[in-house]
Amino acid sequence: MKTSSFRLWTSVLLLGLVGQFAWTIENMYFNVYLYNEISTDPGYIAAMVSASAIVATLTTLLMGPLSDRLGKRKLFICGGYILWGISTAAFGFVTKENAARLFPAVGGAAAAAVMVVVLDCVMTFFGSTANDAAFNAYITDSFENEKRGKVEGVLAILPLVSMLVIFGLFDGMTKNGEWQQFFLIFGVLVTAVGVIGLILMPESSIAPEKKPFMGQLLYGFRPSVWKAEGKLYLSLVAMCIFSIAVQVFFPYLIIYIQKYLGFEDYAIVLGVVLIVSSVVSVLCGKLIDRVGKMRFVLPAAGVMLLGLIGMYFLRGMIPVILAGTVMMSGYMLVTAALNAEIRDQTPEGKAGHFQGVRMVFSVMIPMIIGPAIGAAVIKGSALTYEELGEIKTVPTPAIFLAAAVTLLLVLIPIALMKRRKEEC
Repeated sequence: MKTSSFRLWTSVLLLGLVGQFAWTIENMYFNVYLYNEISTDPGYIAAMVSASAIVATLTTLLMGPLSDRLGKRKLFICGGYILWGISTAAFGFVTKENAARLFPAVGGAAAAAVMVVVLDCVMTFFGSTANDAAFNAYITDSFENEKRGKVEGVLAILPLVSMLVIFGLFDGMTKNGEWQQFFLIFGVLVTAVGVIGLILMPESSIAPEKKPFMGQLLYGFRPSVWKAEGKLYLSLVAMCIFSIAVQVFFPYLIIYIQKYLGFEDYAIVLGVVLIVSSVVSVLCGKLIDRVGKMRFVLPAAGVMLLGLIGMYFLRGMIPVILAGTVMMSGYMLVTAALNAEIRDQTPEGKAGHFQGVRMVFSVMIPMIIGPAIGAAVIKGSALTYEELGEIKTVPTPAIFLAAAVTLLLVLIPIALMKRRKEEC
């Protein structure tokens, strides 16, 4: 039964926002922590992002169908949040000194880097169980097609609202080296929201699946399903290409603003960009439904392309804010339109079956290929600086140009979808 009750919306917004706090810390601050406190080798960042993406995808492949099978989305969501928060808080204890004490035969930096990657994978397992597998399926279960553009428009701003809150209120802690307290605050918050969700969140009314579990697990990878759900898979390919383009620059964004542009108050830059971009996303939510999701993707991608080109050429704070606003507005609009289209094309009652497939296209492949492209571009630029006798590599504007070139490839699946529609 579909519903848009107060409890439903409150639960979705609360769990969605706090989940994005955890993802923001993983996707951006783990990178900064690794870079500033452990090693500046971008290869470690690329390895961490890739390993996390693989774990996230495998977790969602398993847990999505399992939540379908048991018909208990709420248990997976809230239990996952509780453990997600505990693993996030644990990050503050991973330091070069602690790693050297635990593994005296290995260099402190190398051991700590490996520990960060491993703990990131543990955190990702719980986060993907709660958010990627169960929460995303819960939203598909709970909202009608005609409301999904609006829902996705709201959900699309949550990552940026999350970044705005963290940059504006808590970034000073990271600059002061208060990493342990920083991770502890958000770990406790995520766990607390998991407990609140057990009380507040309405259970989705899906019937438990009784079919063989292995069949459910592999359902989305069957050639017969690819053929029957061609529009869904073309939408996923478009999301994959778009997400690769994003991952070329996104893991290195804060480091670029801070180290290449020299903006120590990068929270101001990101704050303005995120506020304006969020407003644009909310205002365009209903427009996505009215125009049509896939028809909206191309102009939105064009906006993002302009922003990426601007980020490549511009250097001053005001020009960078303007270019960043255009880039992130386009990013959020493409995200909202593609996610809404994917939900529309997902077969009724099988949302959990397809969450793992969605993760392959939107997370695993992009987060393996994108950061690797970005790392190669950064290393190829050979721009470095010396700090306390250590040579450190710096991201350059070329990451935005590489992202722009990648983004152009999204034209291919969109053209194929248009041709498929004309043939029908």
